[in-house]
Amino acid sequence: MESIYRIYDNKIGISFKWKNVKTNLTQIIFRDTGFHLTTKEIELFLDKLSEAKTQKTCENCEMSGGCRSLLLQTPSDKVSMAVSSLELAEIEDLLRGTLFQIQMDNYLKNICKN
Repeated sequence: MESIYRIYDNKIGISFKWKNVKTNLTQIIFRDTGFHLTTKEIELFLDKLSEAKTQKTCENCEMSGGCRSLLLQTPSDKVSMAVSSLELAEIEDLLRGTLFQIQMDNYLKNICKN
């Protein structure tokens, strides 16, 4: 863990940047899947997540939110994931927390330059 700069983490995953790699990509890992995303792609992912939240789950579902019946599109047109409503909430928190921290870090860097 010494070679990464942790941006945000929660129960489902972590976001970070490699310390010794010059890139504008953020690594986001959840549920055994890793994404290398720009800030714009994280924003797009959040838009896709909002669309997934409008999907209906099974009526009278006995799994109370644990059923992976929602289809989450990713920033890649070729990749989508089946997730539960509980996972969707955790993924949203991970993406929003990551985006907030990136924006806060950028804001503070700009203020410190002046």
